[in-house]
Amino acid sequence: MPVEMIGWIAPRVASEIIPASGPPFSAETVAETARIHERAGFDRVLIGYFSDAPDGFLVGAAAAAVTERLGFLLAHRPGFVAPPVAARKLATLDQLSAGRLAVHIITGGSDADQAKDGDWTDAATRYRRTSEYVGLLRRCWTEPAPFDHDGEFYRTRGTYAEIRCAQQPCIPVYGGGGSEPAIQALAPNVDVFMLWGEPLRNTAVFMDRVRGAAVSAGRKLTFSLSTRPILAATEGQAWDRARAILDQVLAKRGGTAAPTRQNIGSQRLLAAAAEAEVHDTCLWTPLAAATGAQGNSTALVGTPETVAKAMLEYYKLGATSLLIRGYDPRPDAVQYGEELIPRLRQLVAEWDAARARPLPPA
Repeated sequence: MPVEMIGWIAPRVASEIIPASGPPFSAETVAETARIHERAGFDRVLIGYFSDAPDGFLVGAAAAAVTERLGFLLAHRPGFVAPPVAARKLATLDQLSAGRLAVHIITGGSDADQAKDGDWTDAATRYRRTSEYVGLLRRCWTEPAPFDHDGEFYRTRGTYAEIRCAQQPCIPVYGGGGSEPAIQALAPNVDVFMLWGEPLRNTAVFMDRVRGAAVSAGRKLTFSLSTRPILAATEGQAWDRARAILDQVLAKRGGTAAPTRQNIGSQRLLAAAAEAEVHDTCLWTPLAAATGAQGNSTALVGTPETVAKAMLEYYKLGATSLLIRGYDPRPDAVQYGEELIPRLRQLVAEWDAARARPLPPA
């Protein structure tokens, strides 16, 4: 199947090496970043969720207004908006964008960050809440008549949404997490399970665990995998660029690595970093270690051909969506569109075609 390419959009330009400056929301930045990704051939852009950031629904609406084809993956944390209200908000944005919306369910991996928005539940409780929340979203999008719901976290009466998603039966639901509670909560509920870029061997084992949980619940899902490609015309130049980015990250932190996050996904990335600096052909882990693995932080380093081949290996495992974000976000997105995405799409098409050919007679 065609590979889905996902980028990143934010209301101001910033990264691990670019300090945030200017107002926290710039409509001009949103518009230009969205146009860059549409021109570069991305299928979607992720709109992140942060406890101190502008509202993602409105960022998505602004980006949809200046694009025609680009899709949006809106990060959304359960627990702060009641599920029927969230279902109507999401359906409205899908209608406004002419069916270009998907939602990325973020359960929340940091107790401290959750507390900033007034949520004091622990991680295990949050995952149980997420499972119920997504189920209620789907009912609001699809139930033909008013319904009642009695659950552990939500109790509603006569619930019904007149506004429905433009996409039928509803918008795609993404979600991810590295712990067993995450797998048990999300695998039965999401359409796409999101992963960070780990070594291929670890990724294959983890995918099998998630698939098993989905099958047990009578569900079938696909995977998305996130990495930070660092490209250059030659291998040597790419590695020089990667080390320069690492130096900038460490200098920004005064030469020390960031504290470790409590979530299991971050701990998995840090374990891979402790095992080796480079895994497989070009998966580079020191940036994960330097940033405390705070999100998508392992890099694929090399020429566009090298990195495209590395990404193909994840596609072969089942990652039919690939999320890529650069350390210089907008110029990197342009480079990805010119040099990486076309190569990867060609490799995927060739591999899919080879698999579709009948085997010669024995």
